[in-house]
Amino acid sequence: METTEKEFRNYNHVDIKAAVKEHYRKMRMYQTYDYVHQMKSKYLTFDKPMSLWDAMEKLNALIDVSDPDLDLPNVQHLIQSAEALRADNRPDWMQLVGLIHDLGKVMYLFGSDEDGTSQAEQWGLVGDVFVVGAKLPDTCVYSEFNELNPDMKDPRYNTELGVYEKGCGLDNLQLAWGHDEYFYQVLKNHSENTIPEAGMVMVRYHSFYPWHNGGSYSQFEAPQDAQYKEWILDFNRYDLYTKSPKIYDLDDVKDYYLPIAEKYLGKGPINW
Repeated sequence: METTEKEFRNYNHVDIKAAVKEHYRKMRMYQTYDYVHQMKSKYLTFDKPMSLWDAMEKLNALIDVSDPDLDLPNVQHLIQSAEALRADNRPDWMQLVGLIHDLGKVMYLFGSDEDGTSQAEQWGLVGDVFVVGAKLPDTCVYSEFNELNPDMKDPRYNTELGVYEKGCGLDNLQLAWGHDEYFYQVLKNHSENTIPEAGMVMVRYHSFYPWHNGGSYSQFEAPQDAQYKEWILDFNRYDLYTKSPKIYDLDDVKDYYLPIAEKYLGKGPINW
């Protein structure tokens, strides 16, 4: 846990994959206000039942193309995060959040190249998110791509406030579409979900780096967002700084985490 940020999220490293930069170019080009609304209508149908553990296993087949730090199946990152939280004796619900926070990436199973939600095209699935419907800040990764976003030529969307009101709060913003918002909405729709508010905030905003790491979007913050940021920065230490080449076997940790998952999410399938 002593790793510094200089060792992670280094997008200027000489060895950075061209695919990472291309991912963010496409994300900035295609993630518009209208696109996000279309994706919510298309994917928030909650009609695909799948158990939590099946979803975990599906992430064995997905490598996050936007991640400059880790070249392993995404399920390994989830176990690394959860095990670090467990080692620090954090609450069981937070350990669970560490284990499942990226599970929205299973959207690739029923996504499409056109939407950027497939294994081949991930620009609508993974990566740092930003507010759509307002001016893009310089704190976005590869901010030189901001000008490629069509909304930045639309007077409705290219101002500091855009379509929003000052102090409206994070929960009233539309963020770029991806696994965070998708999984948050899946959990919110799940009637047996009793994960505390802090955990739900961690799921929803952990990829919102221009806000919690870059200091942008203060014009939208409401009083509760200060608490949100504390929760996110606490969780971020385990999300970001636990990445390593160590490989875990999913079955080896199942006996420990499955009872915690059933405690907060029940024993039945979740509707994705």
